[in-house]
Amino acid sequence: MSFLAPLFLLGALAVALPVLFHLVRRTTRERTVFSSLMFLRPAPPRLTRRNRLEHLLLLLLRCAVICLLAFGFARPFLKQAVSSPPPVSEARRLLLLVDTSASMQRGNLWTLARERADTILRKTTVADQLALFTFDRQLTPLLPFEQWTATPPSERVGLARSRLADTTPGWAGSHLDLALIRAADLLAEVTDERPAGARRQVIVISDFQSGSRLQRLQAHEWPNGVEIVLEALPSPPTSNAGLHLAAETADAPATPEATLRVRVTNEPDSRLEQFSLGWTRDTPDYLGEPLSLYVPAGQNRLVVLPLPPADAGADRLRLRGDDEPFDNTVFVLPPQPARASVLFLGNDAAGDPRQPRFFLERAFQDTRRLHVEVTAFTPTAPPTADALAAASLFVLAEALPAPALEPVAAAVRAGKTLLFVPKTAADVGTLAFLPELAPVTASEATFGSYGLLGEIDFRHPLFVPFADPRFSDFTKIHFWKARRLVTDAVPDARILARFDDETPALIEIPVGRGRVFLLASGWHPADSQLALSSKFVPWLYSLLDLSGVRPAPPPAHVVGDPVPLALDAAPTASATVLTPDGRSVPVPPGEAAFAQTALPGFYRLQSAAGANRFAVNLDPAESRTAPLPLDELERLQVPLARTQPDRTADPVLQARLQSAELEGRQKLWRWLILATLIVLVVETWLAGRIARQTPAPVSASP
Repeated sequence: MSFLAPLFLLGALAVALPVLFHLVRRTTRERTVFSSLMFLRPAPPRLTRRNRLEHLLLLLLRCAVICLLAFGFARPFLKQAVSSPPPVSEARRLLLLVDTSASMQRGNLWTLARERADTILRKTTVADQLALFTFDRQLTPLLPFEQWTATPPSERVGLARSRLADTTPGWAGSHLDLALIRAADLLAEVTDERPAGARRQVIVISDFQSGSRLQRLQAHEWPNGVEIVLEALPSPPTSNAGLHLAAETADAPATPEATLRVRVTNEPDSRLEQFSLGWTRDTPDYLGEPLSLYVPAGQNRLVVLPLPPADAGADRLRLRGDDEPFDNTVFVLPPQPARASVLFLGNDAAGDPRQPRFFLERAFQDTRRLHVEVTAFTPTAPPTADALAAASLFVLAEALPAPALEPVAAAVRAGKTLLFVPKTAADVGTLAFLPELAPVTASEATFGSYGLLGEIDFRHPLFVPFADPRFSDFTKIHFWKARRLVTDAVPDARILARFDDETPALIEIPVGRGRVFLLASGWHPADSQLALSSKFVPWLYSLLDLSGVRPAPPPAHVVGDPVPLALDAAPTASATVLTPDGRSVPVPPGEAAFAQTALPGFYRLQSAAGANRFAVNLDPAESRTAPLPLDELERLQVPLARTQPDRTADPVLQARLQSAELEGRQKLWRWLILATLIVLVVETWLAGRIARQTPAPVSASP
């Protein structure tokens, strides 16, 4: 017999306690009746004979209780032959996933990953089926199942090792969710002649940094019988801080001095807090005096830097002061805002605050990603062909001669947008330049005190930005005068807003590929308070968006993202992209985007139309190198397999596991506890019987 916890046997030494209790007597049993003792000195009774044990059976029962409890807590078991491990011929289906994201460049993580993969490969057997994949943003096969099966068994492990030896970590982000989902699906799709009960496991070797994406794992239905085994690599004892471009909204105002916003992050386990930041080029030296930064561990800091002059040659920012340089560089191109042109057609004088033109010119403010230019044209100076082609929106404020509006009509039919804001009902007649709108008639309308917008179609794209209840209140806009528009003869007219007297306030009419908006009341002070409302500017930008105007994209893209190619440098048969490592990648004719952005840096598109550059940077999530809590995967219902210890690696551990397995099957401690309870019942009965047989002491009579 052996014991799983032999130290509890020391508790058997407590059997000495019942023996001591049986030897010690508090007082003598004999009593003698005597007269008054007040004249005698008290003295303890003398024992006339030596102490000796009594009630030996009761003593043995009490000692047995203590011994049985000690044996029970020691977890005894009977040694016997242990079943041998599964036969070598038992089939397994394994899909080995190795992380090659940018965070794996830290320290010796990649060396540890290869060693861990080599250990797994050495334990495969002839009956096993294995596939080797790497993952970052996507899953990349190194050794598919079919090639493993077609390779002779003696060469399989060597082939997998050589494929992994030719691989290095890249610069893309870690999309762990996509990798796990795709790997589980591939494993479930594999069919062969092996037994149906063969284990199917996805073994993931990764640093499991907190920047790994897990969003797609929520509510995912996993294939039956597929297990996920996590092989987490130890985080290197280094400090990491990251540098990334700060996100900017499309309406961020433009500043007189060109600036760049970057964010410096410091990981929670970092031991460093002092860093330097400065402009560089293709050399590591700073151009000018760097900026000193203090960023405590676990915090971040937003830094606004002025852009260097164009002749300085500085095109990137570098951060110094931490141990991991893989995320310390940001490649920067001077921001180029998108440009939009709005043509105002009317006779309004510039700077007159009583006219619509005055408010229209001041409504559009330059932002970092969009520059809107309002240009006014009069009948005596009509817009040129280039101005008509560049315009995104036409604003017509009064009646103009039909010849001056004929080019505008052609542009609207070709897909442009026209906003017509007549100042009087008679101005509506100028719509004759568009025969499609000739049936529209109007008359002057006035309100008692003022009119309000009573009904608005918030489903239309023009009013979708105001659909939220926080922004949908238009009741503070007062209208003094309006034109009562009648569009019953126009079948495609759509009323987007009405006044509180049910008359149309805004009408949309399609014309060819374009559209015309009719506003029944102007925004100048004589007609309404619309220009003074907080809704006016967002409504105009919504109208621009509906006209096809889009803010310029961010100045840099993330590694792995497809980058749209510029329209002015459309790829032809001779177009190529020069990558940061010097490779020349041809672009197929008609290709709208370039997807081979595997490296951070500058890419140059070269074509017959000229050259165009774009910058690609590291995914900011890769700088979050703190370990990911693996219980987060359990919370997302990922079918994790319980990690089984290597029984062949440590003989002592193997013996302990065998002993625990035997003791768990036998459970002899239950019988010992049952015997203890039986002995206690007998001891209690015997002690009570002895107590009843003992004569009661004789007391003196009063």
